[in-house]
Amino acid sequence: MHGTTTRKQNRSRMVGAVCAVAGASLVLAACGSTKDTGASSAEGGGSGKVGVILPLLTSPFWQSYNDYVPKMADSEGVDTLKTVNSNSDPSQQITDINNQLTQGVKGLVVAPLDSAAIEAGLDQAERKGVPVVAVDVAPDKGKVAMVVRADNVAYGEKACQYLGEQIPSGKVVQIMGDLASVNGRDRSEAFRACVKKNFPKLKVLEIPAKWESDAAASKLDTLLNANPDIKGIYMQAGGVYLAPTLQTLKSKGMLKKAGQDGHITIVSNDGIPQEYDAIRKGEIDATVSQPADLYAKYGMYYIKAAMEGKKFEPGPTDHDSTIVKLPSGILEDQLPAPLVTKDNVDDPKLWGNTVK
Repeated sequence: MHGTTTRKQNRSRMVGAVCAVAGASLVLAACGSTKDTGASSAEGGGSGKVGVILPLLTSPFWQSYNDYVPKMADSEGVDTLKTVNSNSDPSQQITDINNQLTQGVKGLVVAPLDSAAIEAGLDQAERKGVPVVAVDVAPDKGKVAMVVRADNVAYGEKACQYLGEQIPSGKVVQIMGDLASVNGRDRSEAFRACVKKNFPKLKVLEIPAKWESDAAASKLDTLLNANPDIKGIYMQAGGVYLAPTLQTLKSKGMLKKAGQDGHITIVSNDGIPQEYDAIRKGEIDATVSQPADLYAKYGMYYIKAAMEGKKFEPGPTDHDSTIVKLPSGILEDQLPAPLVTKDNVDDPKLWGNTVK
């Protein structure tokens, strides 16, 4: 993996999570697809309704995640309510959490919009004794049983490495996500730092777009007017930035296929089918596949474990990921997110190739 092989190897050498033997009869019950350390049965024994709160549904990525939720809930034996869409509004997301708690849910799986603002909802859940699993975004504060997320620092580093290997020198743009989200911060800071350290002949120009397609299109248009010599673009979310980026380039006569003179090298994040089609057409060059299927699967797995009172420790899992302890003390299961290029875009194992 570009830029992260050594770091991942080091993590894999961490002490693995092992089941604490709380009596021979409990050992097998305590071990799931990821090993845990001790399992005391919580009230309800893991039964009860689970609320699932989405950040938005305007992105194909989140549409896919939404489609996976009922399938994965069924396979993991979790009884979920109908998903709720917070529609890109952090305040609405807190209201959604409170509404779900009022309905008597015994667990919550939430994809936070704002890493700081989500604390109010998490505190409300804690007061009611309802465990929460965070998906995709880690909260800055507040209690969650687990964060299910890919390594977003690696996203920025992989994009940097790919562009740096393709472009000897010149201007590159990163279309950033919302910096109120730890994802936007991690990707932006990692990309910036990697370019500075490894590719000093590249000049980074930045567009803060807040996961908004309209903002990405208008700001990219303005930037290209002032910098028609752009050689590379890093889109932090293909689900919202792919279409406006390609349309903006096309309107300016700057959308050249890979291999043609004037081609702008583009690397993205998400792994949606639309990105794969763009790679096949030569319109973009690479993306990092963010695992929508695994977000749903392990969101369900960990909320069920939390409702049963299971605990986890840092270390490698048996599903090719690593649980790490964040500076806040929260545990995060960092799921694998491979780089996809024309060389492996047709791999049937990629979730983006399994959805219509």
